[in-house]
Amino acid sequence: MSKIAIVTDSNSGITQAEAPKLGIYVLPMPFMIDEETFFEDIDLTQEQFYEKLSTGAGISTSQPSPESVMKLWDDILKEYDEIVHIPMSSGLSGSCQSAMMLAEEYDGRVQVVNNQRISVTQRQSALDAVLLAQKGMSAAKIKDFLEKDKFNSSIYIMLDTLHYLKKGGRITPAAATIGTLLKIKPVLQIQGDKLDAFAKARTTAQGKSIMINAIKSDIENRFGGMQKPDSIWLEIAHTQNEEAAMALRDEVLQIYPGANIVINPLSLSVACHIGPGALALACCKNINA
Repeated sequence: MSKIAIVTDSNSGITQAEAPKLGIYVLPMPFMIDEETFFEDIDLTQEQFYEKLSTGAGISTSQPSPESVMKLWDDILKEYDEIVHIPMSSGLSGSCQSAMMLAEEYDGRVQVVNNQRISVTQRQSALDAVLLAQKGMSAAKIKDFLEKDKFNSSIYIMLDTLHYLKKGGRITPAAATIGTLLKIKPVLQIQGDKLDAFAKARTTAQGKSIMINAIKSDIENRFGGMQKPDSIWLEIAHTQNEEAAMALRDEVLQIYPGANIVINPLSLSVACHIGPGALALACCKNINA
């Protein structure tokens, strides 16, 4: 049986400290802040990121360099036979396509998964890959399984501010001004390769209700219902909003008692486009259920 390593990137929310405990390798994502390069969870913490964001620093995301990706793979392949590499969604970054091109040099020993996930759903894909590898599945078959399973997840994100969408040119200044005056809290959806508008809320309570009802609908209508507490994985993500995330978990537990709900910071690659105060609710179908 081949010895298979699972690799993902820091968009998954898996920290460098947590990764070895999970049996996963994590590639740190680079950021340019006022023309200086930082690497998530290496020399850029969540706290430092939001501090720089609040000062109006120029922040942009970047792809890992080909050299850094290949060095990681080369080091891993000294010990392992094959690699399953799970980058962030191809619709949100070019790093997936870049990894696919690099993998062509490895004669099938590196399988890059394009299953269009991000943050906590990407994290679950990495955990699923570990489980499949333990069951003896080859890297190519794990890739195929995860890509077929990609739509067995949903994530909804409520924004606290429109400032960063306006700054990134994703909405017009006029729309941002009107939205701010009306105190609109947009709820976005990541389903497949796009970050799309889903609904508009006027209050945080309404936004949470929209997300909870959307997840309930997905669980019932797409995933066959919550047959037992672990038949669907429930996840919450946030941008510098942990207290609200804990409160949302309590609300979700009232609907799904006994569910094991993971709470993680939302990946910084998404956070730089939506700003602090965001709250996300996600679910993934348990591949063992």
